[in-house]
Amino acid sequence: MSADKRIPVTEQTRKELHDLKEPGQTYDELLQELAQQRRRQDLEQWFQEVNNHGSGDPWLL
Repeated sequence: MSADKRIPVTEQTRKELHDLKEPGQTYDELLQELAQQRRRQDLEQWFQEVNNHGSGDPWLL
């Protein structure tokens, strides 16, 4: 199920996204990639916080 939606962005943001986009890559693909990178970054940060907790066991908070 695909639906086209408009996401309002400033001209500066559009230019930045355009600069990040690879030739042939759609904006949808770019945004999916950026979202996936963010989720990975958040997960890595969570693991660092757990490891810095000092319990020695990452599953114990």
